[in-house]
Amino acid sequence: MKILQDVKKNPSGDKLCKCFQCGKTFGKKSSLKTHMRSHTGEKPLSCTVCGKTFTHKGKFKIHTRTHMGDKPFSCSVCGKRFTRKGDLISHARTHTGEKPFSCSVCGKTFKRKGSVKRHTRTHTGEKPFSCSVCGQRFTRKGILISHARTHTGEKPFACSVCGKTFTHKGNLNNHARTHTGEKPFSCSVCGQRFTRKGDLISHTRTHTGEKPFSCSVCGKTFTEKGNLKKHTRTHTGEKPFSCSVCGQRFTRKGDLISHARTHTGEKPFSCSVCGQAYSRKQYLKKHLLTHTGEQCFPAQSVATDSLQPPN
Repeated sequence: MKILQDVKKNPSGDKLCKCFQCGKTFGKKSSLKTHMRSHTGEKPLSCTVCGKTFTHKGKFKIHTRTHMGDKPFSCSVCGKRFTRKGDLISHARTHTGEKPFSCSVCGKTFKRKGSVKRHTRTHTGEKPFSCSVCGQRFTRKGILISHARTHTGEKPFACSVCGKTFTHKGNLNNHARTHTGEKPFSCSVCGQRFTRKGDLISHTRTHTGEKPFSCSVCGKTFTEKGNLKKHTRTHTGEKPFSCSVCGQRFTRKGDLISHARTHTGEKPFSCSVCGQAYSRKQYLKKHLLTHTGEQCFPAQSVATDSLQPPN
């Protein structure tokens, strides 16, 4: 089937080659032939190291650098090196603060064109990436790749200090800070610092009082999405966490961890005054009151006791 034709000369006098599939025009027949692979799915260029295939010679060349460790593009500000020129250009904006790509719906700006493309899906609801195992759909390819590991059990990111492995690179980065003590995210209101950006976002809601996550059953609102997820189990009765020793099931992972200590005898929470140890943090808090002389009563108990006659 014929896939190209010469069309009228453009103002500069150059002939243009037109794709019969989508109507896009090109200055060279070779460019059109490369473009046609986006319609046919042809990937004639193959990596001799890993076998990955490519439609474009340029992308193939960039990929080979991942095997050779070649990073020819260097940042003039901080010296960081990159395999692709585009990555260097995007990185440079972290120094300049430039965000040239904006969302046509809400006006939010981005450093990368790909980022605005992914963002627009939050408005359209488009989820083009589908899991071949369970059918769950995602807005980004990276999220699908991470999700697939929940089926395979793969954890390719390992901590160089303790060896703990993770399914997401971001989780490894967060974990690494438990070793370094780094807390790069700071609250602009009270100055409290956090290891994770998500923790900072959740914390700021203690200042604003915002509770953006609401239960569709009873309407109760929460500051964190995870807390809403746990709460919904009180309606569904779901108990996804099971004890490997006795089989008892729990709605929250934390409750399972605490329960497991009844089998192991572990008591990780100890009193700094007398050294007495407890399996749960709340037991330690209650114990500390015996040293301070404070008393803590539930509101209902206080009201009932106040009605009792003196001895």
